[in-house]
Amino acid sequence: MKTKSSLIIAVAVALSGIAVAEPPAGYTLKWSDEFDGAALDAAKWNFRTDSKHWSTQKPENVSVADGMLRLNVKKEDAGDKHYTGAGVISKQTFKYGYYESRFKVPPGAGWHTSFWLQTHDGSGGTDPKATAQELDVCENDSVNPLGYGVNTHRWNPKPHVGMGGKGVKTPDLSKDFHVFGCEFTPEAVKYFFDDKVVLTVDATKFPHSDQHIWLTTIASSLGKTKAVDDSKLPAAAVYDYVRFYEKK
Repeated sequence: MKTKSSLIIAVAVALSGIAVAEPPAGYTLKWSDEFDGAALDAAKWNFRTDSKHWSTQKPENVSVADGMLRLNVKKEDAGDKHYTGAGVISKQTFKYGYYESRFKVPPGAGWHTSFWLQTHDGSGGTDPKATAQELDVCENDSVNPLGYGVNTHRWNPKPHVGMGGKGVKTPDLSKDFHVFGCEFTPEAVKYFFDDKVVLTVDATKFPHSDQHIWLTTIASSLGKTKAVDDSKLPAAAVYDYVRFYEKK
């Protein structure tokens, strides 16, 4: 079981030899969820509840146990879809700072798993009228577990413009946990993978708004996916933690 004591965590990590990503220098922890309870913290999160691409997202597919958040994915009918996914969206909004999450994606083709930042409308959908930017810290299409995308979008003022993205090659993201981070400042957006910068985007080129934190996985044709691999179901995207740091 995880503990909130940073000293105990540091000792355990040192003894285990596991490399742990650290936030950029000069930041202090302001908000987090370590998923140490027996259920999702309703004071921190809303559920994603939309039907999009190949799945309907269900609150029942969200579970917390053993220090982990599980976004369960299943082959089942819901609405007009034949698969169900899941997602959570922070109730609190954030802006400039360093965002980080450690997780692994579901095995088998068919799932678009993400850690991203954008405003939402309270019903599990995005809010295109309120949001200026969308920062996609990690978008993995599980048809290819050996990489993911980072992307920066400007939504308002319209028209929508892509402000910079990149495909990142990785080890198998379904086999083990990895740390994904994003530093957002008035000047730049820096995306991190396991403590290394993989892309920097000029943030002076688009307006900025507050944003919610999204952790989601949905069935999708993205990444040239032809079909969901039913043989791997049920499965889950598993998140160890999510944290937000601000400048000291």
